[in-house]
Amino acid sequence: MIVKNEAGKGDNRLRTGKKTAQKKGAGFGLFLTAPVLAWALYDFANTIFSSNMITIFFPFYLQETIGDSARMDQIASTFISYANALASFFLVIFTPLYGVLIDRTGKKKRYITVFTFICIACTVLMGIFAGIDFSSEWFGLPVSLLVVVTLFVVAKFFYHSSLVFYDTILPDLGTKDEIPLISGFGIAVGYLGTLVGLSVYLLVGNDQFHEAFIPTALLFLLFFLPFLFFVKDPHPLPQQEKKASFFSGYKEIVHTFKEMKRYKPAFIFMIAFFFMNDALQTAIAMMAVYAKIIIGFTAGQFILLYLVSTISSIIGSFLFGYITKAIGAKRSITVVYVILIVALILAVTAATEWVFWVAGSLFGISLGASWGASRILIIELTPKEKRGQFFGLFAFSGKVSSIIGPIIYGSVTLLFAEHGNLASRLALGSLLILAAIGLVIHQFVREKA
Repeated sequence: MIVKNEAGKGDNRLRTGKKTAQKKGAGFGLFLTAPVLAWALYDFANTIFSSNMITIFFPFYLQETIGDSARMDQIASTFISYANALASFFLVIFTPLYGVLIDRTGKKKRYITVFTFICIACTVLMGIFAGIDFSSEWFGLPVSLLVVVTLFVVAKFFYHSSLVFYDTILPDLGTKDEIPLISGFGIAVGYLGTLVGLSVYLLVGNDQFHEAFIPTALLFLLFFLPFLFFVKDPHPLPQQEKKASFFSGYKEIVHTFKEMKRYKPAFIFMIAFFFMNDALQTAIAMMAVYAKIIIGFTAGQFILLYLVSTISSIIGSFLFGYITKAIGAKRSITVVYVILIVALILAVTAATEWVFWVAGSLFGISLGASWGASRILIIELTPKEKRGQFFGLFAFSGKVSSIIGPIIYGSVTLLFAEHGNLASRLALGSLLILAAIGLVIHQFVREKA
């Protein structure tokens, strides 16, 4: 859950330059102030970890290490799915507590720093253990492999944990008019991080994918340093000296959920979006291995596809701003559902590379368009004074859906592993069912007159 924080008001400003940013106004100079640029570079840095480890090289490593047959390719997919689900499970458990930590201490940078160093250290250790050939096995698998998978779960958990605190720094960086500009600047810089991160492929090639782990960690560390040196925690608010119950974050989730039932359209939309996000995020997470074992993509081909999908996400988020303005948020999201379903159908039935290229591009458009249109619909369906609560629950439900989808996908590949590549097609087909359920539920959302 993204916790709303009032640290950006009154005298509680970042000591490192918010006033400077205000003097420079909303021009390009705003982005070149040390705190803003350093904050954006952290998005650049963590995107390197996200694209390299979560989406590309860790899935490739598992498929390379485990997948010596059609059946074991499916077991590799199961490992990837369950590892992602386990990291998301711990995130769901601890995220409500993070809001309490922010409210009680105001120390955002401190936790970001600790979590980031843990993530980087785990990524380095992944590279070390992946290169060690232990003779001992556990459940028929090398101990080194199981250690690497465990380290990945820890690394991904702390990566996502740091983002909870990172998002709450945004209000401290500028005025109300400047914040949207800074937010967009951070997203743009983050996408550039994808391009720099993928340069690691030049050191790896089409095998020995674990060799990408340590360079990825070093790039993460390098571009994290500006944040470490130029972003400071604001002075704590007076009310932060009061010790709230450490578990009050869970009570807030329950309270918000009960309140949402009073706003039926928003509640129905939340359920519908749960299914869409479940299908979309799982498809993106499994795209690398699916493209490799089903379509026959090389690592280089997939990286090019990933770049195309990223560009599609940018285009989708931009175009759907105009589409939403023209036809309304509800209809716009319906279009996103249709695009996602078409992408899944193409991916499930793809027999040639060009079909999967089209599917990958459509996945990118869906990803870029879904969040922007959904935010607008939530704003339309909820009262202004409740919006912070509903956005918090919206983000929390997204984390919960990140557990369900991978578990379904991994369970299908495990159950049908004996059928080889058919198992992966069935697993991706299960996401098609989730997306269709979401589309049907979404039609019951009533927009305000």
